[in-house]
Amino acid sequence: MIRKSTLIVCLCLSLAAVPAAAQHRLFVAGDSTAQTYDPENTIMHGWAQDLQPLFNADSLVVENHAIGGRSTGTFIAEERWQKIVDALQPGDWVAIQFGHNDTSPNRQRYVAPEQYKANLERMCREAREKGAHPMILTSIVMSTWFDGRLEDRRNHFQEYIQLARDAAKEMDVPLIDMNVLTSALVLYLGDEASAELYFHVKAGDHPKITADKNDDTHLREAGAVAYAKLFAGEIARQRIPLAAWLK
Repeated sequence: MIRKSTLIVCLCLSLAAVPAAAQHRLFVAGDSTAQTYDPENTIMHGWAQDLQPLFNADSLVVENHAIGGRSTGTFIAEERWQKIVDALQPGDWVAIQFGHNDTSPNRQRYVAPEQYKANLERMCREAREKGAHPMILTSIVMSTWFDGRLEDRRNHFQEYIQLARDAAKEMDVPLIDMNVLTSALVLYLGDEASAELYFHVKAGDHPKITADKNDDTHLREAGAVAYAKLFAGEIARQRIPLAAWLK
């Protein structure tokens, strides 16, 4: 006759031998256009802030490390990238999106074109060394209109967009061309309607918004949700394995 205590011990050992369901992770390295914001302080949203609801949380967790004001250079120099590398495990995914601050006239943020590309390639290489899967994303469009035309605020911005594409090709990693995707949506909506996606706000829209502001770079929730869906749709279209955990 099997004693009850023996049966319990055997059952516990049996359960311990069954591996837990694998939980995958998607890390996001980027700038203010992707970061997560505190709703108590603002109604600004980063597009990566709204990624998790698009994935089955039991299968994949989004770890958003994007932070405002950072270029590839400052993200590396402040060891924010190293924090991601240290946390990476085989099978993780890393979405890398920089460019807005790399092209900044602020000399502390600015990164020269050749160094920008080298930094992206370094990130891909170091992620792979940890057994993770990197992907490069181009920067989202700035919804800046002149005489009915959508134009880049900085003349050299498209140069960095192309460098990101080139880095993805040379490193043989997936490219999510968010600049093309978001530009197409903004052009489709037009000047007035697309403003609803961006941080065009009036005093009183939030307790901490005390003045009107027309920001053509950063997003409100509607824009963040729309752009997160563009990202999800593109990984599905390209059949990137990450798409397996989409809802």
